[in-house]
Amino acid sequence: MKRILNGLALLLATAGMAQDTVKNENKGQVTFSGYVEGYYSYDFAKPKDNNRPGFIYSHNRSNEFNVNLAFVKGNYTADRIRANVAVAIGTYMNANYAAEPGVLKNIYEANVGYKLSRTKNLWFDIGIMSSHIGFESAISKDCWTVTRSLPADNSPYYESGAKLTYTTNNNKWLFSAMALNGWQRIQRVAGNSLMSWGTQVQFRPTDKIMLNYSTFLGTDKPDSARLWRYFHNLYGVFELSDKFGLTLGFDIGQEQAEKGGRRLNTWYTPVAILQYVPVDKWAIAIRGEYYSDEHGVIFSTGTPNGFKTAGCSANVDYLPEKNIALRLEGRMLSSKDEIFLKSNESTTGINSAITFSAAVSF
Repeated sequence: MKRILNGLALLLATAGMAQDTVKNENKGQVTFSGYVEGYYSYDFAKPKDNNRPGFIYSHNRSNEFNVNLAFVKGNYTADRIRANVAVAIGTYMNANYAAEPGVLKNIYEANVGYKLSRTKNLWFDIGIMSSHIGFESAISKDCWTVTRSLPADNSPYYESGAKLTYTTNNNKWLFSAMALNGWQRIQRVAGNSLMSWGTQVQFRPTDKIMLNYSTFLGTDKPDSARLWRYFHNLYGVFELSDKFGLTLGFDIGQEQAEKGGRRLNTWYTPVAILQYVPVDKWAIAIRGEYYSDEHGVIFSTGTPNGFKTAGCSANVDYLPEKNIALRLEGRMLSSKDEIFLKSNESTTGINSAITFSAAVSF
């Protein structure tokens, strides 16, 4: 960790000396950027270990001031070459990268790309990248809600692999195909000899509508216990007017119940988010969501009905500058079974929390 912090300091110092942009001898351009988000979340169940429920991976600490995500990033772009590297800290990194070894726990992004065609927008990228699944990223400031939805928290935020991407000249269509190390993996699971695969198709019929369909096919277990997983992610983002925006999403996945078997365990999750911008510098969003994972493929509860949870949230954002966001959110989750642990170690079917977040990008 000391080496990571020293690296962060070095990158920041370099960024300052370079005044954000440096031209190199090959006419490429190097830029530096960063992001810091502090937060305070209060879970009304008052968990003794100060952890939010186990299926929450972002803003997951309760009753303490903490950093959700902080990173510094270097970006290099040239005519047919691009590269990114970002190192990060925060409770988001602790939760989502828990399975990664050593210094990989702090690699937010590290990839290089080459443009295969001089005339077409066809790129080959390899390394650690943001996931091709979902409309929410780990950067809360770029999302309509403060906390991440149930679909986002329980599908990959990042992936490691190789990706081929083609974008049409009019930017209406994007097509991607990728070979991956697994389901949110940098280092492949020990004993797993197979690659996983993904695809993405994005369509923008107008500048106010974006439609997306992403898939995942693979396994995240050793060969000795191989279970094939099939996953589909669909969403649409609609700018209804200058003041209203709507995002609709639906994920559905299936995984073999036993190795080599035909029976599949299915989970699914719909989500809807409505954003309202009443005046400049202010925004309001409400979210409705549901997650059904009866067989515990993604999250196991050990209860009769499995993980069947509905949620709603509302947040108010104040944006004094383009790079600053001050946000407050209230969220309630309701489960069919009593899966939420209270401070007296009893269980309940309801969980409520409030979260305040302050984020700056630079």
